[in-house]
Amino acid sequence: MKLATLRDGTRDGRLIVVKRDNSAYALATNVALTLQAALDDWDQKEPQLRALAQQLEAGAVQSRPLDVKALHAPLPRAYEWVDGSAYINHVVLVRKARNAEPPATLRTDPLVYQGGSGDFLGPTQDIPLRDEAWGLDFESEVCVVLGDTPMGTKAEDADRHIKLVMIANDVSLRNLIPEELAKGFGFFQSKPATAFSPFALTPDELGAAWQDGRVHLRMRSTLNGQLVGDADAGPEMHFSFRDLIQHLTRTRAFTAGTILGSGTVSNEDRTRGISCLAERRMIETIDEGKPKTPFMKPGDTIEIEMLDGEGHSLFGRISQTVVKAP
Repeated sequence: MKLATLRDGTRDGRLIVVKRDNSAYALATNVALTLQAALDDWDQKEPQLRALAQQLEAGAVQSRPLDVKALHAPLPRAYEWVDGSAYINHVVLVRKARNAEPPATLRTDPLVYQGGSGDFLGPTQDIPLRDEAWGLDFESEVCVVLGDTPMGTKAEDADRHIKLVMIANDVSLRNLIPEELAKGFGFFQSKPATAFSPFALTPDELGAAWQDGRVHLRMRSTLNGQLVGDADAGPEMHFSFRDLIQHLTRTRAFTAGTILGSGTVSNEDRTRGISCLAERRMIETIDEGKPKTPFMKPGDTIEIEMLDGEGHSLFGRISQTVVKAP
């Protein structure tokens, strides 16, 4: 089942069900007005939404052509946005970029931070940038949407709490990060609004690509029309979403509508390319002594998507342009 949120002038939009080929949609407001409302009562609403999706595929319900530009993020705002850093290669490279050693617990204790969740960007919304000196970077990630998830959830029980899967552009302002972390109090100004894919999928839509709490598909990142990343999101995700959920819930519960990110998808094989500019800059530093790739500037574009084995865009495409903000 594929869900999305239609812009309608309200904060949270209207819930729609989308055809598998992304061509059309049906309003789902008779089941739940918003995606958050559906998540709040998922056990009851999910079968109704799934039945609507089946009717849509069969042509048995009124449908309308889909325009991705009319969509919000699936959750235009969320109760919590928690982002991990599950790919070891990414952690090692970006730590080197700021002359910091990886933590001693790199392979045993996941890194997570809590980002802003009150104002997400839609899949085609511009990325506003006030100052090029801040070092704007894209980050291509996988994320999941949780239902109510109790404190003390074990990794082996985590799948039942994963309701939806999406992809994200977790925008970073790289040049603001070192000063913030030097304070010992985490990211804040260096993490502006995150953008999410047009569509959120139930895990079963991924078929065999959804294994062991990981999405075994390639994350494609296209910068200014050039494919710069085709990273495999599965095998090198050191901490699975199951592991991340166990880590998150050690001391508290999480409510339905919490979004959990994987961190930047990253492979040791350099031929797979990059899912953020910081990695390319670090590789340039290792090979040539200094970075030469600039961060993003107004006018630059970034596109992020995942394709299935037949070349279909599963989550739809994140397609954004950087613009000068006032």
